Amino acid sequence: MKIVCQNRKAYHDYQIQETSEAGIALLGTEVKSLREGKANLRDSYVIIKNDEVLLLNCHIGHYSHGNIMNHDPLRTRKLLLHRKEIDRLRGKAATKGFTLIPLKMYFKGSFAKIEIGLAKGKRFFEKREAIKEKEARLEITRAMKIRNV
Repeated sequence: MKIVCQNRKAYHDYQIQETSEAGIALLGTEVKSLREGKANLRDSYVIIKNDEVLLLNCHIGHYSHGNIMNHDPLRTRKLLLHRKEIDRLRGKAATKGFTLIPLKMYFKGSFAKIEIGLAKGKRFFEKREAIKEKEARLEITRAMKIRNV
């Protein structure tokens, strides 16, 4: 599994409740561009519209050897999921405070996949608490390393 890009900010801004894997309907130049690693998930999000799951605002850069028929970098892309999964995600995302966000894009074999997460936004004080916990864990591991040496 080759990871193309990750949305690291998502783990900072949201509490991820569950994740699921989806395929992506891409054009040829988009696949080649992904293989070069030219993708960004930072401000992208997922919506469910007319029984289709759509990835919006995901930037996949132009293919370096593409011609005038190259793709639009910010076009809306369709995600490929089974009907039961779409219905389940629609029900969970409809509850207050939950949203669907892309977490990482990768290749599984020769297929481009995306991991989407059902997320709930963190408030400012929750973000600060998470940072404090992370710093405390780092201090503990440093103290243990010094003690073991």
